[in-house]
Amino acid sequence: MARRHGRCLRGERLRVGVPHGHWKTTTFVGALTLRGFIAPWVLDGPINRAAFETYVAKVLVPELRPGDVVVMDNLSSHKGPRVGEMIAAVGAELRYLPPYSPDFNPIENAFAKLKALLRKAAERTVDGLWSAIGRLIDLFKPEECRNYFAAAGYDAT
Repeated sequence: MARRHGRCLRGERLRVGVPHGHWKTTTFVGALTLRGFIAPWVLDGPINRAAFETYVAKVLVPELRPGDVVVMDNLSSHKGPRVGEMIAAVGAELRYLPPYSPDFNPIENAFAKLKALLRKAAERTVDGLWSAIGRLIDLFKPEECRNYFAAAGYDAT
């Protein structure tokens, strides 16, 4: 991932090497809490229902606490029958957002910041991208995460 725009002196042409060819799909899945990002997972390729159920079982559920509320959008891979069962088994509650309502999803703002930071890091390899994600998610402090929830209309106390 790299920045799409650059700057140089007036009258000068900006020159920078960029990779060309076929892009590889890399999917980042994570959960945003008032404590920060939890359960980060990077998938080499697109996500489907089976991959998401694996994420919930192996990565998300061990991080959840009783009383947590998990808010998901209406992506079809989020709606597997086992997803709700696994989340409820740890004492957490699953809620789905109304269709087409990214304004109510606090993780959208966090993802926007993460993508900007990844473009700034300008990693050119998949391994470099994965390492950068690991470093960058630690930059999301609890106060900032509470602000994302407040901006989406949730009581962040």
